[in-house]
Amino acid sequence: MVSMDLPTAMKSYQYGERAKSELIVASQLANALEGFPEIERAGGRRMLLMLMEAIRSELQFAYASTSQQDFSRSVDALNTAISLIESNQPNQASEKIAAAISASTTSAQHAWQVLSEHGLL
Repeated sequence: MVSMDLPTAMKSYQYGERAKSELIVASQLANALEGFPEIERAGGRRMLLMLMEAIRSELQFAYASTSQQDFSRSVDALNTAISLIESNQPNQASEKIAAAISASTTSAQHAWQVLSEHGLL
């Protein structure tokens, strides 16, 4: 693991925890999309895509702000999930969202360790 300075650790922790929460919601909505009546599915898919694109923007900002590769990996996984939602494959998209959650969580965990070592958590 690459050493992280305190300001980067604080930002990474905050961005990682927020992304994790948002990605969990996106995953739950992707799973719920399967149960939508056909007439509602297209609208649900559009709303889910808007949410996922907003999360992607936040993850891109987190990566630009911290240079933590885990955020870049999370963006890549989310890009694939977006493509899968666009292709009407929400179950497969949920798997990619899980990968994005894992990457964001890893960044937050590394940051937590740094902050904890300095008595800040």
